[in-house]
Amino acid sequence: MSTFVLVHGAWHGGWAWQRVVSPLRDAGHQVHTPTLTGLSDRAHTLHPHVGLSTHIQDVVALLEAYDAQDVVLVGHSYSGQVVTGVADRVPERIARRVYLDAFVGADGDAAIDLLPETVAGHYRESVAGPGFGWLIPVRPLSKLGVTEEADLDWLTPRLTPHPWLTYTEPLRLDGMSEAVAATFIECTDWMRVFTPQAQRAKERGWPVLEIATGHEAMVTAPDELAKLLLDIAA
Repeated sequence: MSTFVLVHGAWHGGWAWQRVVSPLRDAGHQVHTPTLTGLSDRAHTLHPHVGLSTHIQDVVALLEAYDAQDVVLVGHSYSGQVVTGVADRVPERIARRVYLDAFVGADGDAAIDLLPETVAGHYRESVAGPGFGWLIPVRPLSKLGVTEEADLDWLTPRLTPHPWLTYTEPLRLDGMSEAVAATFIECTDWMRVFTPQAQRAKERGWPVLEIATGHEAMVTAPDELAKLLLDIAA
């Protein structure tokens, strides 16, 4: 059996995977859903110096503390950067990387530079204004393809501002992550901000799968997502 480590994206916490965890555990796998420093139930640890390297260390520390092996490491959205950094640090612990509508960064890439120019501009404007220069305010869920009232009611009160440094700090790699197999899953029923990242994955020879839902697949299509993850692990 595998160990799944599911890493949430910007503004979220480990709770975001609740609807996916049960099917994975029912299939006999171990599942961890860490919350990254400064977010959600760890919002009390937020400060302006929380960056990408902080979040990479969060996940590396979890893998080491549990002595996790044969890990299927899943990163949603922003946390594609985290997954790549973790795989570069501890490739021997990871069986496969999975990028769920996520950044596919190379050495020296900052997340903000991987976004389409228009979207990146909206981020910069919101950081400079209501983000006080160091926070990314929560994006409207409608922009992420969430339309069901029940999903909006569940997500909205749980989201918290995200540290800007995580988007501006470049990814630093030694090339070790390239030895770890990778799969990309693109969410296709929204504005498809991550299509260029899916193309990057194809250019690297990774399998690219699709799921017909918005960006928040773990909330809006948890059963379909769990099945894909189980198939990937198999």
